[in-house]
Amino acid sequence: MFPLDLDASVGHLGANALYVLAGFLFGFALEQAGFGNSKNLAAQFYLRDMRVLKVMFTAIVTAMLLLVGGDALGLVRSEVLFVNPTHLWPGIVGGLVFGVGFVVGGYCPGTALVSLATLKADGLFFVLGLFVGVTAFGESVGLFQAFFDASGNYGELTLPALLGVSPGLVAFGVVAMALAMFFVAERVEAHFAARDGGKPC
Repeated sequence: MFPLDLDASVGHLGANALYVLAGFLFGFALEQAGFGNSKNLAAQFYLRDMRVLKVMFTAIVTAMLLLVGGDALGLVRSEVLFVNPTHLWPGIVGGLVFGVGFVVGGYCPGTALVSLATLKADGLFFVLGLFVGVTAFGESVGLFQAFFDASGNYGELTLPALLGVSPGLVAFGVVAMALAMFFVAERVEAHFAARDGGKPC
């Protein structure tokens, strides 16, 4: 029954090996999706290439259906899964900072590491900047702690609990939303391709 206690199943060394393998496979999937190229990622913000939306929505829907289905079949112990606490305003501010960094730099932390692994110079500079930013935040986090603790702290919040409906109904809604977004994304890409005369962004 999931989640598995990997340390108990394969030992500490085996668990770490599986984590490294999972990280490699994740990075490989990102590279295959074209996410190791900052131009492909930045094009999402200009509505020229919607692959980020398509790939990420596909990943979200796949994981969600596996969790909901596994829970319904008794294969997943949903009660022991960690739910990151919701801090509304810190989340909004962090999302804005992340989004600006994404559109300016062309990468998120994971895709920057993929870019670095494929020896791209812009990936190297982004990762260096990432370490500088993480270090600066770590040294100054005390200045923001009160804002984080007291601003919109809703604890562990999920859509089924918030809406008062079953996880299956939420899953159905998210799948419907994803299909609608895929449809819109295809039309948006076609519109800009026609307007730009089929030229790459």
